[in-house]
Amino acid sequence: MTGNGTEAKPLVVVMGVCGCGKSTVGESLARQFSIPFLDGDSLHPAHNVAKMASGTPLTDEDRWPWLATVGGRLAEAGEGGLVLACSALRRSYRDAIRTQAPDTLFLHLHGSKELLEQRLAYRAGHFMPAGLLVSQLATLEPLEADEAGVTLDIAAPVEEVTARALRALKRTQGLAAPDKR
Repeated sequence: MTGNGTEAKPLVVVMGVCGCGKSTVGESLARQFSIPFLDGDSLHPAHNVAKMASGTPLTDEDRWPWLATVGGRLAEAGEGGLVLACSALRRSYRDAIRTQAPDTLFLHLHGSKELLEQRLAYRAGHFMPAGLLVSQLATLEPLEADEAGVTLDIAAPVEEVTARALRALKRTQGLAAPDKR
Protein backbone atom coordinates (compact mmCIF):
# COMPACT_ATOMS: atom_id res chain seq x y z
CA MET A 1 0.00 0.00 0.00
CA THR A 2 1.10 3.52 -0.61
CA GLY A 3 0.83 6.33 1.88
CA ASN A 4 -2.40 7.59 0.30
CA GLY A 5 -4.27 4.29 0.71
CA THR A 6 -4.05 3.21 -2.91
CA GLU A 7 -2.32 0.05 -3.95
CA ALA A 8 0.90 0.31 -5.93
CA LYS A 9 0.85 -1.34 -9.33
CA PRO A 10 3.64 -3.75 -10.29
CA LEU A 11 6.81 -2.99 -12.21
CA VAL A 12 7.40 -6.08 -14.35
CA VAL A 13 10.11 -6.85 -16.88
CA VAL A 14 9.07 -9.69 -19.18
CA MET A 15 12.43 -11.14 -20.17
CA GLY A 16 13.91 -13.83 -22.36
CA VAL A 17 15.42 -14.52 -25.75
CA CYS A 18 13.91 -13.51 -29.08
CA GLY A 19 10.72 -15.38 -29.94
CA CYS A 20 9.74 -16.25 -26.36
CA GLY A 21 6.66 -14.01 -26.41
CA LYS A 22 7.81 -11.03 -24.35
CA SER A 23 5.63 -8.53 -26.20
CA THR A 24 2.58 -10.77 -26.50
CA VAL A 25 2.58 -11.87 -22.86
CA GLY A 26 3.64 -8.41 -21.69
CA GLU A 27 0.75 -6.68 -23.48
CA SER A 28 -1.69 -9.20 -22.02
CA LEU A 29 -0.32 -8.75 -18.49
CA ALA A 30 -0.50 -4.97 -18.82
CA ARG A 31 -4.18 -5.23 -19.83
CA GLN A 32 -4.90 -7.52 -16.87
CA PHE A 33 -3.25 -5.09 -14.44
CA SER A 34 -4.65 -1.99 -16.22
CA ILE A 35 -1.18 -0.49 -16.53
CA PRO A 36 0.93 0.61 -19.51
CA PHE A 37 3.03 -1.72 -21.63
CA LEU A 38 6.31 -0.68 -23.21
CA ASP A 39 8.41 -2.75 -25.59
CA GLY A 40 12.03 -2.18 -24.63
CA ASP A 41 13.04 -2.64 -28.27
CA SER A 42 11.49 0.79 -28.93
CA LEU A 43 14.08 2.30 -26.56
CA HIS A 44 17.12 1.07 -28.51
CA PRO A 45 19.11 3.79 -30.27
CA ALA A 46 19.10 3.55 -34.06
CA HIS A 47 22.67 2.20 -34.22
CA ASN A 48 21.71 -0.74 -31.96
CA VAL A 49 18.73 -1.58 -34.17
CA ALA A 50 20.88 -1.38 -37.32
CA LYS A 51 23.52 -3.60 -35.75
CA MET A 52 21.00 -6.28 -34.74
CA ALA A 53 19.17 -6.06 -38.08
CA SER A 54 22.48 -6.83 -39.81
CA GLY A 55 22.80 -9.99 -37.70
CA THR A 56 25.51 -8.65 -35.39
CA PRO A 57 24.97 -9.25 -31.67
CA LEU A 58 25.18 -6.21 -29.40
CA THR A 59 28.15 -5.78 -27.10
CA ASP A 60 27.84 -4.76 -23.46
CA GLU A 61 29.00 -1.28 -24.49
CA ASP A 62 25.98 -1.13 -26.83
CA ARG A 63 23.64 -2.35 -24.10
CA TRP A 64 24.54 -0.23 -21.05
CA PRO A 65 22.98 3.05 -22.28
CA TRP A 66 19.86 1.15 -23.41
CA LEU A 67 19.58 -0.62 -20.04
CA ALA A 68 19.90 2.75 -18.29
CA THR A 69 16.96 3.98 -20.36
CA VAL A 70 14.95 0.84 -19.53
CA GLY A 71 15.62 1.27 -15.80
CA GLY A 72 14.78 4.95 -16.05
CA ARG A 73 11.40 4.24 -17.64
CA LEU A 74 10.54 1.76 -14.89
CA ALA A 75 11.63 4.26 -12.21
CA GLU A 76 9.51 6.99 -13.84
CA ALA A 77 6.46 4.70 -13.81
CA GLY A 78 6.89 4.14 -10.07
CA GLU A 79 3.77 3.09 -8.19
CA GLY A 80 1.66 3.63 -11.32
CA GLY A 81 3.09 0.37 -12.65
CA LEU A 82 4.54 -0.71 -15.97
CA VAL A 83 5.06 -3.94 -17.86
CA LEU A 84 8.17 -3.71 -20.00
CA ALA A 85 9.46 -6.29 -22.50
CA CYS A 86 13.26 -6.49 -22.35
CA SER A 87 15.62 -9.37 -23.05
CA ALA A 88 17.57 -8.78 -19.77
CA LEU A 89 19.61 -11.88 -20.58
CA ARG A 90 22.37 -11.51 -17.99
CA ARG A 91 22.28 -11.00 -14.25
CA SER A 92 24.41 -7.87 -14.64
CA TYR A 93 21.80 -6.40 -17.04
CA ARG A 94 19.00 -7.09 -14.55
CA ASP A 95 21.13 -5.61 -11.77
CA ALA A 96 21.57 -2.45 -13.87
CA ILE A 97 17.79 -2.17 -14.23
CA ARG A 98 17.25 -2.81 -10.51
CA THR A 99 19.73 -0.04 -9.67
CA GLN A 100 17.14 2.45 -10.93
CA ALA A 101 13.96 0.47 -10.22
CA PRO A 102 14.66 -1.84 -7.24
CA ASP A 103 11.08 -3.10 -6.92
CA THR A 104 11.06 -4.56 -10.43
CA LEU A 105 9.89 -8.16 -10.80
CA PHE A 106 11.33 -10.26 -13.63
CA LEU A 107 9.18 -12.73 -15.55
CA HIS A 108 11.49 -15.04 -17.52
CA LEU A 109 9.70 -16.71 -20.43
CA HIS A 110 11.59 -19.92 -21.16
CA GLY A 111 11.17 -22.37 -24.02
CA SER A 112 13.09 -25.04 -25.87
CA LYS A 113 15.37 -24.02 -28.73
CA GLU A 114 13.11 -25.94 -31.12
CA LEU A 115 9.98 -24.08 -29.99
CA LEU A 116 11.75 -20.73 -30.21
CA GLU A 117 13.03 -21.50 -33.72
CA GLN A 118 9.52 -22.50 -34.77
CA ARG A 119 8.07 -19.24 -33.44
CA LEU A 120 10.77 -17.15 -35.10
CA ALA A 121 10.12 -18.83 -38.45
CA TYR A 122 6.59 -17.37 -38.38
CA ARG A 123 7.47 -13.93 -37.01
CA ALA A 124 7.37 -11.14 -39.56
CA GLY A 125 8.28 -7.48 -39.46
CA HIS A 126 10.79 -7.57 -36.60
CA PHE A 127 14.31 -6.19 -36.96
CA MET A 128 15.87 -9.02 -34.93
CA PRO A 129 16.87 -11.86 -37.28
CA ALA A 130 16.24 -15.44 -36.18
CA GLY A 131 19.95 -16.11 -36.59
CA LEU A 132 20.69 -14.23 -33.37
CA LEU A 133 18.78 -16.81 -31.30
CA VAL A 134 21.90 -18.97 -30.85
CA SER A 135 23.87 -15.96 -29.57
CA GLN A 136 21.07 -15.02 -27.17
CA LEU A 137 20.77 -18.57 -25.82
CA ALA A 138 24.53 -18.62 -25.20
CA THR A 139 24.31 -15.29 -23.36
CA LEU A 140 21.23 -16.13 -21.27
CA GLU A 141 21.73 -16.39 -17.51
CA PRO A 142 18.51 -17.68 -15.89
CA LEU A 143 17.08 -15.90 -12.87
CA GLU A 144 18.92 -16.74 -9.67
CA ALA A 145 17.22 -17.65 -6.39
CA ASP A 146 17.90 -14.22 -4.89
CA GLU A 147 16.29 -12.34 -7.80
CA ALA A 148 12.68 -11.18 -7.48
CA GLY A 149 10.89 -12.99 -10.25
CA VAL A 150 9.66 -16.22 -11.76
CA THR A 151 10.44 -18.43 -14.74
CA LEU A 152 7.60 -19.83 -16.84
CA ASP A 153 7.58 -22.38 -19.64
CA ILE A 154 6.07 -20.95 -22.84
CA ALA A 155 4.92 -24.22 -24.43
CA ALA A 156 1.28 -23.55 -23.43
CA PRO A 157 -1.08 -21.17 -25.28
CA VAL A 158 -0.48 -17.47 -24.52
CA GLU A 159 -3.68 -17.21 -22.46
CA GLU A 160 -2.49 -19.99 -20.17
CA VAL A 161 1.03 -18.55 -19.92
CA THR A 162 -0.48 -15.16 -19.00
CA ALA A 163 -2.79 -16.70 -16.38
CA ARG A 164 0.15 -18.57 -14.83
CA ALA A 165 2.22 -15.38 -14.92
CA LEU A 166 -0.49 -13.46 -13.06
CA ARG A 167 -0.69 -16.13 -10.36
CA ALA A 168 3.09 -16.37 -10.06
CA LEU A 169 3.57 -12.61 -9.82
CA LYS A 170 0.85 -12.43 -7.19
CA ARG A 171 2.58 -15.13 -5.12
CA THR A 172 6.02 -13.59 -5.58
CA GLN A 173 5.23 -10.15 -4.22
CA GLY A 174 1.74 -10.38 -2.76
CA LEU A 175 0.25 -8.36 -5.61
CA ALA A 176 -3.48 -7.85 -5.67
CA ALA A 177 -5.19 -9.98 -8.27
CA PRO A 178 -6.39 -7.82 -11.15
CA ASP A 179 -10.11 -7.09 -11.23
CA LYS A 180 -11.54 -9.19 -14.08
CA ARG A 181 -14.82 -7.31 -14.46
